[in-house]
Amino acid sequence: MSVEVQRATIPCSICSAQVTELRRGRCWGCYARWVESRPVGRGASCAICHEKRRDQLKLVELHSRSVPLCHGCAARIVRMDPIPDTVEEIRFSLRRERREEDRRGDGLDRRIFPRERRVGERRTPAVRDHFADTDPAIRLPDFGEVVMELQEAEIDGSEQTGVSRRP
Repeated sequence: MSVEVQRATIPCSICSAQVTELRRGRCWGCYARWVESRPVGRGASCAICHEKRRDQLKLVELHSRSVPLCHGCAARIVRMDPIPDTVEEIRFSLRRERREEDRRGDGLDRRIFPRERRVGERRTPAVRDHFADTDPAIRLPDFGEVVMELQEAEIDGSEQTGVSRRP
């Protein structure tokens, strides 16, 4: 024998749906659409990572205040439980730089050939780029300069874009 608990419903001020919880007078669907439609002000930047591209920014409600955040920071903050009280605390917990200090302790280096790995340029061109001009299978034939000459009779006027009056 199951007992059903009846919860009081409230109408949404936008779509009049009967729901048990409202956010700013709206059901969750209307609230989500309203949040996504709010524009971010000119010159705004993400409060966490200072991203300035407007197509990446949106207004997010943090502790009853609307704060501009980029999509990445907003998604990461939503998963935090609990959300820190200040922007500085949020920024500290979302810090992306993992190499501020050397994580290798004073332990023994157990590699066969110990050497420092963080030397030189890490992002070098791919290996295949080094051999592109020496491998005959990759090298393209030299066509020289290709010139196409058209005679007046070969030009079709229908392929040109023009402006004309509406019929």
